[in-house]
Amino acid sequence: MTKYLISFPSGAMVIPEEGLQAVSDASHAVVQEAKDAGVWVFGGGIDESVPPVMVDGDGAVTEGTYPQTSQLEGGYAVLELPSREAALTWAAKFAAACRCAQEVRAFHYDPAS
Repeated sequence: MTKYLISFPSGAMVIPEEGLQAVSDASHAVVQEAKDAGVWVFGGGIDESVPPVMVDGDGAVTEGTYPQTSQLEGGYAVLELPSREAALTWAAKFAAACRCAQEVRAFHYDPAS
């Protein structure tokens, strides 16, 4: 089975303060549904209060990140699914719960992972 990344950037989720609990409850329900279905691998949100760093092969740490990932933030879920169609179905569930569109990407198959 293929692992799929289902994600959204923080800016896509525009929810009034009074609606945040409902969104949280709905998204946790979809996560539980994915766990119950046995397709959940990992998920969570990027902690945007912790700045990214780069770590070199010699262990040297520098502030910042690759330019193309400087805006990496938001919420992510990795699901292991039998097809792209299944990934699109789960993405629609997350989109409804989070009230914003979700991006879907497939990971290359790696038998060691």
